[in-house]
Amino acid sequence: MILQSAPIPLLRQPAILSVAVAYALITAGIGAWGWWRTRNAVDFFVAGRRLGPVTLALAAMAASLSGFTFIGGPGLLYSVGLGALLIFLPASITNCLSAWVLAKRLRLLAEARGVVTIPEAIGVRYRSRAAQALAAVAILVAIVGYLATNLLALGLVIDALFGTGRSLGIWIGTAAVLAYTAGGGILAGVYTDVFQGCVMALASVLVFLAALKTGGGLAQISTTILAKQPGFLGPWGALTPLAALSFFFVFGVGVLGQPHVLHKFFMVKDPLRLRWYPLLMTFAMVLTLLLMFGVGLTIKAQVLRGDLPALARPDDATPLFLLRYAPSLLAGILFAGVAAAIMSTVNSFLNIGAAALVRDLPRALARPLSAELSSGRLATLAIGAAAALVAQASGSLVALLGVFGWGLFASTLVPALAIGLCWKGGTRTGALASIGVGLLGTLAGETLASLGAFRLPSGVTVSGASLLLALATYLIVSRVSRRGDPDLDPDVRLVMES
Repeated sequence: MILQSAPIPLLRQPAILSVAVAYALITAGIGAWGWWRTRNAVDFFVAGRRLGPVTLALAAMAASLSGFTFIGGPGLLYSVGLGALLIFLPASITNCLSAWVLAKRLRLLAEARGVVTIPEAIGVRYRSRAAQALAAVAILVAIVGYLATNLLALGLVIDALFGTGRSLGIWIGTAAVLAYTAGGGILAGVYTDVFQGCVMALASVLVFLAALKTGGGLAQISTTILAKQPGFLGPWGALTPLAALSFFFVFGVGVLGQPHVLHKFFMVKDPLRLRWYPLLMTFAMVLTLLLMFGVGLTIKAQVLRGDLPALARPDDATPLFLLRYAPSLLAGILFAGVAAAIMSTVNSFLNIGAAALVRDLPRALARPLSAELSSGRLATLAIGAAAALVAQASGSLVALLGVFGWGLFASTLVPALAIGLCWKGGTRTGALASIGVGLLGTLAGETLASLGAFRLPSGVTVSGASLLLALATYLIVSRVSRRGDPDLDPDVRLVMES
């Protein structure tokens, strides 16, 4: 995700504004089409289960890569070197794991039980309304930070383009996303994500080529950096090996618990075509991540050559590249890519948050709503407005909430869902215990760490420690409580064996 501590430099050039307006009109058109096509709750929450593998891959890529890819990512690589790539290198492994371990089973659960949400899948797996409710609560807590962080970033982009001011920019951005999310639900969101994913990939490739040209080619860039900071291009970069491997673990395993990506597996039309998903998803992500690699290395080389002063903030790498080296049309395409990355992530979280409120919690309490479609639209508006209010708060508060998000998703969902759908020995008690430990451990750990109450060993993150603790809790408690747990339902067992 992205969090800027100061506004992005103003870029109010005619070409940039024209691209921004064209982008907004296209997304508005897709949103109107989605409203017209959305007839029921299945359309609203799982796009009518009509997606093909290419659409799925582009939508999942757009949802998983937020504005961090375009702003924070190049800044991180500029700061720590190639060790930053260990956040993204697990993607190819994770894409295969998620397709082989979760995608087919989640889609078959949807076919067998009409499941449309991740908490609902957990509830069906363990015959537990309590597990479904607790997973829904964890998701709701986590998305507050994700949404607030991304809406703040979107407000800063809009301010840079139109000079609206940060607060008004946040509300304009929120209104734009809500316009198609509340109306067309995930159906509009998915096809907007496809368009946004194409914009992101195009912007990334064009900026990567421009960055290589600016730096004199990859060979010249590497020679410059190796002469001044040889460790920068090493396997760990400026990170310690433990920190780099911690990145690899948290992002490699933790992605298996990210509901905004996993939720899209319910939408696939033909589960047999999921075999193409890992290749398509990895290819799309590689194209989109070229920008992070190219801009981060080029700006680092330019600073080491003395052509640029050292950056006051690493997040200035991309805006500085645009101001100094990129044609205005390319800058416009990139800023459309930044907005696309943020909006696609926001759309996904709004939808799963609305599903948790109007489907998971009422059903877990045995009080299902009769009008889920209209309730889902109202819940989307309410969650969006609440997140926009939080985004107006201080940067430190929003940053802290944003950190909660990833760790909460990983520690609360990976054991109960990713392990649980593959291991028949997992129990209801183990699932409840692991979700509770992940929820409390991440919230308490991140809060205390931010206050300086304790410090983990160098390179060890609270997210990684919470995920390990939740995994251990799930395995140990399941082993101890196995005798008292009911047998799997026959259809769930069949799904797990498929």
